[in-house]
Amino acid sequence: MRKFLSVLVILITFSGFQAKADEGMWLLPLLEKLNIGTMTEMGLKLTAEDIYSINNASLKDAIVIFGGGCTAEIVSPQGLLLTNHHCGYGQIQNHSTVEHDYLNNGFWAMSQAEELPNPGLSVTFLVRIDDVTDRVLGKVTDGMTEAERRDAINDESTAIAAEATKGTHYNARAQPFYGGNQYFLLVYESFTDVRLVGTPPNSIGKFGHDTDNWMWPRHTGDFSVFRVYMSPDGKPAQYSEDNVPLKPKHYLPVSIKDLQKEDFTMVMGYPGRTTRYMTSYEVDEAMKITNANRIKIRGIRQDILMKDMMADPKVNIQYASKYSGSSNYWKFSIGQNEGLERLRTAEKKAAFQKEFMEWVRADPARTDKYGTALTLIENAIKGRAQKYNAQQYLSETLGRSLELISLAGMMTPMEEMLAEKDQKKIDGLKGRLKRYTDNFYGDYNYPTDRKVTKALIKLYREDIDPQYWPDFYALIDKKFKGNVDAFVDDIFVKSIFTSPEKLNAFLSAPNLKVLQKDPAFVVAKSISEVQSTLRKDLAGYNDDLTHGRRLYMTGVMEYQPDKTQYPDANFSMRLSYGKVLDYFPYDAVHYNWYTTLVGVVQKYKPGDYEFDLPQRLIDLNEKKEYGRYAAEEGYLPVCFITDNDITGGNSGSPVLNGNGELIGLAFDGNWEAMTGNIAFEPDLQRCICVDIRYVLWVMDVYSGAGHLLEEMDIRQ
Repeated sequence: MRKFLSVLVILITFSGFQAKADEGMWLLPLLEKLNIGTMTEMGLKLTAEDIYSINNASLKDAIVIFGGGCTAEIVSPQGLLLTNHHCGYGQIQNHSTVEHDYLNNGFWAMSQAEELPNPGLSVTFLVRIDDVTDRVLGKVTDGMTEAERRDAINDESTAIAAEATKGTHYNARAQPFYGGNQYFLLVYESFTDVRLVGTPPNSIGKFGHDTDNWMWPRHTGDFSVFRVYMSPDGKPAQYSEDNVPLKPKHYLPVSIKDLQKEDFTMVMGYPGRTTRYMTSYEVDEAMKITNANRIKIRGIRQDILMKDMMADPKVNIQYASKYSGSSNYWKFSIGQNEGLERLRTAEKKAAFQKEFMEWVRADPARTDKYGTALTLIENAIKGRAQKYNAQQYLSETLGRSLELISLAGMMTPMEEMLAEKDQKKIDGLKGRLKRYTDNFYGDYNYPTDRKVTKALIKLYREDIDPQYWPDFYALIDKKFKGNVDAFVDDIFVKSIFTSPEKLNAFLSAPNLKVLQKDPAFVVAKSISEVQSTLRKDLAGYNDDLTHGRRLYMTGVMEYQPDKTQYPDANFSMRLSYGKVLDYFPYDAVHYNWYTTLVGVVQKYKPGDYEFDLPQRLIDLNEKKEYGRYAAEEGYLPVCFITDNDITGGNSGSPVLNGNGELIGLAFDGNWEAMTGNIAFEPDLQRCICVDIRYVLWVMDVYSGAGHLLEEMDIRQ
């Protein structure tokens, strides 16, 4: 391991100025050694210490994890926060009713007293990052199995995190980087009183919906506004009227100065997951199993949801967030498969693997060390194919898409407690379940879920080998003569989970026999049993895959000593740098680097749920009432693109200029580069951003919430 770290330091020192400016999601503590020279040449005016510092306020202190999967940034000394509209969509939907439809009409708090609390929502600040590789891997030996290695690493990682947070309100975790060859401890501080301040209507915040998703040119005002609160003594606290706005260590100044092509840009945030070191075998699996299944299954479910949403305004509100969450990566999977095929990604990776193995076999020591890396990966991927396909199909169809069945599955701990007659635990679980179900039924439509359940139970049986069928299929054949519709109708009539009244009656006096005989619970348990069996069956393949990937990662770094290898994204804070840039996606096709409000109106389709517009926006554009937010040429900018390296999780990330000023919010990637998680394509890959001038114009001129801008440090 020490040798691996020595190689890494050599690579950093040797090639720090050779890395492509537009590729890589870089670790903040390594910027000084790795990137700062190139960034300065490109236009950065800050130091590495200005970006990441443990002892002083820095840019990283204004960037947060928003909820569980997005990024956001603090933009005022009173804890005002910006993120994407689609990141705040769940909260916006939770506050919406037919009478107060914030999704379709927007919402703006005209005072802090009107800001809306969001139970369960948190924002998380990064406190520091420490390299703990030597300690985490200190007890790992070459003779360990993957399971033994994993246990040793987990034990040491847990101990390190506990020591780092002892006596504090922080939380921490040691995360693997470079395929498990290096470990960093990330220490965090979380705040749990986060209130909705404002949101544009869907016709601005989701303008273009599925049709424009992942596409450029884009005309979406993808932003929402929240505020972080703390206790009067400055600590994180649950919602209370006594709480006060957060006083952040740092907040981002906002620039409304003109942008130009090739201006320097930085994106800081929490990219979720990339697999840039994926082999050709894994690319094949992603295309033929992961993406193909997701496309088919989600497409069927989404058609059912959309039909019911279009027919009923209440259902539209209830399922808006669910539909959006499903469709986002449904369309991503379509685009990624098209891109992987068009760009011949698997073929390119196979060619690299051939070169790598020729290098390995040229030296006995290398053969002994890395000779099995690709074989382990190939055999694991091919060996697990049928079971992996069944596992993913089960997850997409019966595991996560059947709402009533999923709710019933949450009762498994209750069954165990009732069998043990542990009243104290039963009472505690009853309270937690009651809080969850209150939210569940508010966003639940019985007829919609019944349609989905029928369709997906049929689909799983049609497409998956009977050896992976849950036991309830035997019940369908025996009791209902193979009639899935009749089986599902029976569940939705008899189950205690079909209404809050039935479930609350059960929770008031829970009974083991009633639970075990409930038809929804029977189905949920049979699904869980198959899931458990598949996990066990796949464990050996997955261990070999992990081992092979770790060897391959180490070998690739040694094979390419003149190339700085950045670690794959793993939802830790990263920085990417690049520039504002147009592109040529196809022969004779050129896409400019910005869009305008005129383009929004050009896409307008009256009455169309994707491209309808508020009359006020049309009128303001007609009069060119752009205020101080217009570009020098007279147009109102809406979106722009850069060549920054981003992925899922970067949604809501601040796009910064060379002075560390906020110029936009990252919210999407482009269709032609959907391969980006697997293989970066510098000529094609673009980061789609909403221009901060459009954000401020919507807040100030369109919505009349200009009081919020008074909190900000706006520079022009």
